[in-house]
Amino acid sequence: MATGGPSRRRSNPAKGELSDDQMNSIYEAFAVFDVEKSGKIASQNLKLAMRALGFEPRREEIKKIISECVKDESDSITLEQFLSLMTEKIADKGAKEEIFKAFCLFDDDHTGKITFKNLKRVAEELGETLSEEELREMITEADQDNDGEINQDEFLRIMKKTCLY
Repeated sequence: MATGGPSRRRSNPAKGELSDDQMNSIYEAFAVFDVEKSGKIASQNLKLAMRALGFEPRREEIKKIISECVKDESDSITLEQFLSLMTEKIADKGAKEEIFKAFCLFDDDHTGKITFKNLKRVAEELGETLSEEELREMITEADQDNDGEINQDEFLRIMKKTCLY
């Protein structure tokens, strides 16, 4: 294995790791704004670098990142900080996509909601012996807007709460 450059991850990554293409995209986005090749980018270019990777950070998010990363008068973000930040954001985006795929397996009627009927069907398909009361309790637990169904945001929240995401 060659030395001298940053280590790259394999192209078929394990859960939580990024592929070679994803890592290369992070390096390339950083390099565009590291014009002096110093291993740092000016904090005012952070939003543009993140946009180059397909993210649309809000002003509050950028301010928070800068306040956490910039520790001196250089007013810049290091490559290591940018790698860490973007690795987390890309992995989180990938996890959300997986959760959305799971949501779609429940939402077989494509209403954008998981109903009692959807939940019962999945339980039966998986061979789960849950009572109707238990299924209704599951919906009640996740249903924040009290419409009797689970939307995507509620599904994501319950998956985070139960540590399945």
